[in-house]
Amino acid sequence: MTLRPRQFDLIVFDWDGTLFDSTALITRCIQAACADVGVAVPSDADASYVIGMGLIEALQHAAPGLARDRYPELGNRYRHHYFARQHEIVLFEGTLEMLQALKRRNHWLAVATGKSRRGLDEALNSVQLKGVFDGTRTADETASKPDPLMLLELMRAFGTEPERTLMIGDTTHDLQLAANAGTARVGVSYGAHEPASFEAFGPLHVAHSVPDLHDWLERHA
Repeated sequence: MTLRPRQFDLIVFDWDGTLFDSTALITRCIQAACADVGVAVPSDADASYVIGMGLIEALQHAAPGLARDRYPELGNRYRHHYFARQHEIVLFEGTLEMLQALKRRNHWLAVATGKSRRGLDEALNSVQLKGVFDGTRTADETASKPDPLMLLELMRAFGTEPERTLMIGDTTHDLQLAANAGTARVGVSYGAHEPASFEAFGPLHVAHSVPDLHDWLERHA
């Protein structure tokens, strides 16, 4: 007989900075792209703040002084730098074991990310995660965070209610997404945003490492 998960049927993860150790690379690629097009290079804090948004929304925040018709050019330069170095990125240590443990407990697992579909699919292939996730949504196929649409779509796909859904992410965009969708949320402090900024969104927990997150999920999810 299949055991029902303790509290959440569907657990949705952000990707960059939550499962994938990519925050530093994304920050550097945003800065390099800005330098390429001759716009002011954002600070590390400003460049990392936009992680989790859709690419164009992120670049509009990171480079507000650029003419609107040049954002596609800036996006192309970002992709150039990112795809040239994406092989350097790996899962946070312990992530695969955590996901496999959740699968054994019969949770549905999904990803809601600001990445493009191409970017997510390449990342999933590169770390051999095909088949681990039951569903995914990317910013270029639905609304960008913190609009709740990607999370609402995932809940609709699995027939789950907000009270049976958990969103986990490393940015305020992720936690606001969850709040807007009416789901529970957990933050992780090892990604792009300072954990003090999570308090306004009422997370059930803020994990300071993947083992910390794994332990919390074992006890509470």
